Amino acid sequence: MRKAVKIFSITVFLLVIIYSLFLQNRYPIYAIRHSFIIGDSVDSFNNIVVFNNGMNYSQSYGKHYTKDSSFYFGKKWQCVEFVKRYYFEHFNHKMPNGFGNAKDFFDTDLLEGELNKERDLIQYRNGDTIAPMVDDILVFGGKFGHVAIVTMVMKNEIEVIQQNIYMTPRERFKLKIEDRKYIVGENRKPEGWLRMK
Repeated sequence: MRKAVKIFSITVFLLVIIYSLFLQNRYPIYAIRHSFIIGDSVDSFNNIVVFNNGMNYSQSYGKHYTKDSSFYFGKKWQCVEFVKRYYFEHFNHKMPNGFGNAKDFFDTDLLEGELNKERDLIQYRNGDTIAPMVDDILVFGGKFGHVAIVTMVMKNEIEVIQQNIYMTPRERFKLKIEDRKYIVGENRKPEGWLRMK
């Protein structure tokens, strides 16, 4: 019995060490604590809450509108829903096009600094001359794409807050400057970012 307790104690100790050294930044305790309840809050930025969507990123839990039903945020608790709700609650901004996947937020035909009329935001390309700023929307391509809000811009990296990346409401991406051009990401790079006019 004592041997079993000792083995259990050592195992728990080793798991705590491994978590502290390698997993703590990617899976913070507060996110793990709330990761089992769909719709539970896992983080917030400027008092706008990120909700848990669970492990199945394609799952949604109905449609989400403003209280007066005048503006559609998106499907609960997808990444688009958080970004549109953030811009509405933080900036009182209603995007003209209330629909589409995350990848549809970025218009590849626009030049650097032009108005994205679908979102009524200024668009900047990754790898061009304008750096991301706090509150910008980072837009990733792919099958459905992904969107996130920039929370910090540091010398060599940026931090974002996002919804529907299981147990990872915060994530950091490398920021490089080459020939006066700003490049975000390494293996996973966004198309660019959107900003209030």
